[in-house]
Amino acid sequence: MGTKSLCLLLASVLVAYYVYTPVPENIEERWKLMLINAGFRTVAHVAEFAEWLGLVHYMEVLMMITSIEYTAPISDENVTVTDTKFNNVPARLYVPRKQSSGLKRAVIYIHGGGWCVGGSAMEPYDLLSRWTANKLNAVVISVEYRLAPTYHFPVQFEDVYTVVKFFLQNSVLAQYGVDPNRICISGDSAGGNLAAAVAQQLLDDLEVKVKLKIQALLYPALQTLDLDLPSYKDNENTPILPKSLMVRFWSEYFTTDVSLKEAMASNRHVPAESSHLFRFVNWSNLLPKKFKKDHVYASPIYGSSRLGKKYPGFLDPRAAPLLVDDTKLLGLPVTYVLTCQHDVLRDDGIMYVSRLRKVGIEVIHDHIEDAIHGALMFITSPTDLALGHRVANKYIEWLNMNL
Repeated sequence: MGTKSLCLLLASVLVAYYVYTPVPENIEERWKLMLINAGFRTVAHVAEFAEWLGLVHYMEVLMMITSIEYTAPISDENVTVTDTKFNNVPARLYVPRKQSSGLKRAVIYIHGGGWCVGGSAMEPYDLLSRWTANKLNAVVISVEYRLAPTYHFPVQFEDVYTVVKFFLQNSVLAQYGVDPNRICISGDSAGGNLAAAVAQQLLDDLEVKVKLKIQALLYPALQTLDLDLPSYKDNENTPILPKSLMVRFWSEYFTTDVSLKEAMASNRHVPAESSHLFRFVNWSNLLPKKFKKDHVYASPIYGSSRLGKKYPGFLDPRAAPLLVDDTKLLGLPVTYVLTCQHDVLRDDGIMYVSRLRKVGIEVIHDHIEDAIHGALMFITSPTDLALGHRVANKYIEWLNMNL
């Protein structure tokens, strides 16, 4: 074998080694997912190196993906698309062109991205909103909330809440021809977190007269207390959202102080004085047997009181909707929760389903056995997956039948 051939062989082996990631056997298009994940890992490695050199913050590099996927607000034959503001908070508005004899439905959508990246103008989110507006003949408002690390909790929550509260005014609904009895709030991942928190907060806001008909939470992040759930253990290194990245997202939501990230990574961040909150996320009581597998529940190991006092946001139900008392769940709308088997956030959604059902809220739980986190991001070329289209169709079909 010649020197060039040997070098080519070695290079091929190295590339294959880098690209290869263990992927669950029941996942479709496994090699394509590996290639996509290799791309994400490359960006993550660049981000780590750039941050280590002191050049730029880790999340600023990850925002490159958001920037690359930006799409302008271009209207088409089915939907009029505009960038606007609701009470000074940016949002992308989708209004269907289809003529209707009655009032339209409305969906308020909150994008994911770990409260740090992402945007309503990213191509997959833009396409999902267009599909929703066209197929449901519904007005869609996709909120462009501010992001960490420039802005920390509760800014993201407050931006979304501001838009929702403003839109739910009868005068605003009339302006867009929206039926006040057919409004949904929806979001994926961190967006599902914000949707759930806003839906809870609305119940106590006496100024808001219009009620949500339904909420749709797509693989949502719902609790900060236990970052060692069975789903975190089972999917520690699963593609797209490994545990280390989810911990980073959580910590950055509250602060750039690495001490919180380190405490969260070891699951020793909750102070003893907040021990009473663990009853809301005790997976031994809230997870069905099939998701517990052989995992054994262990009592929490408490962390420094300093972190809880300095960054109380991670103990706030507006950041972690699972931390509310059962009485605060009463009155919530019909809820759709979509969870993915191969996802660190799987158990967050399942525990919320259990708690909502316990207090009598109607819940539809759609668990996808062959899905990974972020499935809805993979509906545009060249990173589209059959899984992404299947999940998007499930979600939109449910909205169409229930809104």
